[in-house]
Amino acid sequence: MSSLLREEMQRVLFRPERQRLVEFIEIEEPSQGRHFLCVSVAQNKEVQLCIVRCKKSQSLSVSGSKKSHTKRSSFQESYRKTEIWSLQDLTLVDGRDPDVDDPCFLLHFDKVRSVTAISSSAKYTLVRALVALSDQHCQRLLNLRNFDWAYIKPTSFYLNRGDCVVLMQVCFYAFNLVCLSMCPVPLD
Repeated sequence: MSSLLREEMQRVLFRPERQRLVEFIEIEEPSQGRHFLCVSVAQNKEVQLCIVRCKKSQSLSVSGSKKSHTKRSSFQESYRKTEIWSLQDLTLVDGRDPDVDDPCFLLHFDKVRSVTAISSSAKYTLVRALVALSDQHCQRLLNLRNFDWAYIKPTSFYLNRGDCVVLMQVCFYAFNLVCLSMCPVPLD
């Protein structure tokens, strides 16, 4: 589902502006519709963050011959950027509390923008992408506060392996422990 959504947003919003959508997460906003925080890179290597609103609209179309008219309704999604910032203007990303499973974080530009992701995992996914893009395109370290660094900058053992591989390794170790606990112990 997210890959189809990514392709659709890339086609409708970012490709016409000669940008490449790098990362996006769904966020909660008070207004109706689905909202996303998107990170894109332009051809001139400028990195932008934007809030995208996805709104479903219903359209009616009439088709058929003179004898029978058929009315068909279809839902169409429209995407619109509501807020846009440059990564260069981002001075701080505040995770609020690294010890609590909190999907809310603060983006400090000229003004502070509060963002609530749909999950803490989504929040960390976006921050990892911002850190990498800041290193690559802005040649500066992104200022982060109140994040668990183990999830932002993994050790070399877990480097760029993704959450699924880490979860798989944890399950593998747990399976080994179960197998070892079931082995008979000689009583000599």
